[in-house]
Amino acid sequence: MARPGNKIIQAKLVLLGDMGTGKTSLVLRFVKGQFFDNQEPTIGAAFFTQILSLSEATVKFDIWDTAGQERYHSLAPMYYRGAAAAVVAYDISSADTFTRAKKWVQELQRQGNLNLVMALVGNKCDLEAKREVESEEGEQFAQENGMFFLETSAKTAQNINELFHEIGYKRC
Repeated sequence: MARPGNKIIQAKLVLLGDMGTGKTSLVLRFVKGQFFDNQEPTIGAAFFTQILSLSEATVKFDIWDTAGQERYHSLAPMYYRGAAAAVVAYDISSADTFTRAKKWVQELQRQGNLNLVMALVGNKCDLEAKREVESEEGEQFAQENGMFFLETSAKTAQNINELFHEIGYKRC
């Protein structure tokens, strides 16, 4: 909970990316410490909250987990409008999801929130043997677009807390 005298920051965070990239799994691992092998696809969007206590501030995340199916794409601006942060996820074992992640980044850049903290996340790094997108590709794209980059695994919890802590620090 909030420390006495510590500022409290409310931060709307949106997760974007293709269906099957693990967006819901990332959030469930962060918020509830859970992982399910067969997570049902999100319909429209799902909402979560999580409080993160940092030394600089207490960040209350309002997290919108958007559906990755193409038929819900037109709803996305409703969720990312006014967001303080965006996580654009792709699956390291699918080059197609990386290509579509790049399109999400371009869309976010066009919508024009200059203070938006953006993270590019290569999820499912536990699938190293099936890797189609090299870490360096993600890192380079993120650098070129003013984002930070992490590879995560919702399954093993690798870099999940680091992802949300980094977003929190950048919002302080």
